[in-house]
Amino acid sequence: MRALRDALGQFATGVAVVTAATGRGDRLGVTVNSFTSVSLDPPLVLWCLSRRAPSAPAFAEAGRFAVNVLAAGQEHLSRRFATPLPDKFAGVETVLTPGGVPVLAGTLAHFACRTVTTYEGGDHLIFVGEVEHFRGAPGEPLVFHSGSYGAFSVARREAMSGAAMAG
Repeated sequence: MRALRDALGQFATGVAVVTAATGRGDRLGVTVNSFTSVSLDPPLVLWCLSRRAPSAPAFAEAGRFAVNVLAAGQEHLSRRFATPLPDKFAGVETVLTPGGVPVLAGTLAHFACRTVTTYEGGDHLIFVGEVEHFRGAPGEPLVFHSGSYGAFSVARREAMSGAAMAG
């Protein structure tokens, strides 16, 4: 199992925090790297959560969620929402979406969604949501590769683009 996990870790991913609120007003948050777009028409995204995660039942019942794409330098948010804490939101600035979902301030982008369906996928739940509201900002993404955080720089991207054009 560890060898498979190490091999999968060779695929660099972005880092996001998925947030939600329960009907009682409790806020939920979890760090994920399993986020992707599914469709533009209708606008659908998906993310995955371990069935063993303590927040899995609450996310499944929430009906809405937001995917917060972290920027370079926001490792502290990734670590905070990946750690079991009594209040993951303590000291974290948030804003409510029109649907009442908390989003993290200062992220690279967020996608507020209505949960369309949830699938069982082995030891994970796959959440598919329709994007109801989104925001994007310029900046560099937080990247995760081989168990470490990093950033994808514009200078490196421009150098790679120029090399590809020359080839």
